[in-house]
Amino acid sequence: MDLARMLERCRRDQWAPSDLNWSVKPRAMSREDESAIVQLFTDMAGIERLAGALFHEQEKRATDDPTLRAIFHSFVADEVRHAQVAQMLADHYDVHHFRIYRTNPSLERFIPYFLDAIRLLSDDVANAYVTVGELILDIALLRSIDDYVADDMSAQAMHLINRDESRHIAIDYRMVEYYASPEYARRMEARETRRGAIETARAYATFAGMLFHAQPFIRDVFLTPMDLVDPSGVRLREAFKRFQQLGAKPGVAARPFGRFMIGLQEMYLHPVIGPIFGGVLGRVSGVGGRFLERLNDPEELEEAAKKSYEELAQEALAAKRTPESSSRGHA
Repeated sequence: MDLARMLERCRRDQWAPSDLNWSVKPRAMSREDESAIVQLFTDMAGIERLAGALFHEQEKRATDDPTLRAIFHSFVADEVRHAQVAQMLADHYDVHHFRIYRTNPSLERFIPYFLDAIRLLSDDVANAYVTVGELILDIALLRSIDDYVADDMSAQAMHLINRDESRHIAIDYRMVEYYASPEYARRMEARETRRGAIETARAYATFAGMLFHAQPFIRDVFLTPMDLVDPSGVRLREAFKRFQQLGAKPGVAARPFGRFMIGLQEMYLHPVIGPIFGGVLGRVSGVGGRFLERLNDPEELEEAAKKSYEELAQEALAAKRTPESSSRGHA
């Protein structure tokens, strides 16, 4: 990937909430649909603020590459803008003020643990969560919310947000490649050698806290809303399928977090362990049991392992443009 060209795109494709035509009136909705849509955009604002904090951390760590640092800086601006637009959309669709809307409590509880984790744990752990979050957001959630809302105001906002998210996914995959490299493995080995027992214990405790709060966060903010706006589950399965393909890359599978997640999946699919401890394993993974299932056949994983990270990123981006059964018309 040419980072200079990516930075040029980041600067060229900036936009402002005022670029949207906010005079478009919401279409008529039932009380249930209006409440659901306003809550979706309220939670989306919180998700985007969290993403901005994550990119800010990555910006601070990209000290050896000023171009990459500038790209992450632009991503922070993107996410701040997305959060502003999401909240404005929540206000726009809150026509009847049926109730007071607040960010989902599970998201609020997850944020401090996750931010502590990315500061204390290896960068590849944070990047794995960022990547799966961006895949869910880009391939599944944004498109399905747009289909569910089904009006011009949502469509124009989602078009611009999706354009930004495509840049984010391209860089997410590039960072996965770096974290799977021998160079990064050597850096982490040196870091672990310097880390004392107290710091190591604190890192593991933070990781445990993050895992404990990850499952209700992912369930309440991603999975449950997707059951509403994409009841077929096609798009969500596609997002997790792409993430599992990343795990087929040898360098990713070799990282401790990669081994951890693959180990959970193997235990979940075990004919004896799975039926007994499946619920616990789904909770520990954060994504629940249905997405610990193998979503790729062996041939697909073998093919993914041979592809470059850039090829996998392009295929993930193409997946969001693939026609399939949509949720339009449910609202």
